[in-house]
Amino acid sequence: MMNSTLTIAPATLVQEHQAEQLGARAKLGQEPLTDAKRKELKKISQDFESLFVGMMLKSMRATVPEDTLTGGGRAEETYRSLLDQEYATAATRRGGVGIASMVEQELLRRYEGPPVPTKRTTLGDEQ
Repeated sequence: MMNSTLTIAPATLVQEHQAEQLGARAKLGQEPLTDAKRKELKKISQDFESLFVGMMLKSMRATVPEDTLTGGGRAEETYRSLLDQEYATAATRRGGVGIASMVEQELLRRYEGPPVPTKRTTLGDEQ
């Protein structure tokens, strides 16, 4: 029988990895903006908001003393972090706090690229 141990990465490293994955998924290319790409950018925005709200819940939970009734321990700590992330995901699906829409707008704006400068004529150029 093989004896293997399960190691759980610290939550901060996991969150940093998730943020890097979202950044990689949002790489803006030169392809045209399709409905599928719009949906993907929307999903990325919602995932970002979910990650942010999860981090916020984790910070909020750190300010509350541990409940001695349930005994605490690593299992409860893991369960609570997973529960907080599920709360964050559920909140984002129901409208969230508005971060996703701002991120989506910014991604769409960047996807479309910088505006093409137009040549303006002034009174002195018309001669």
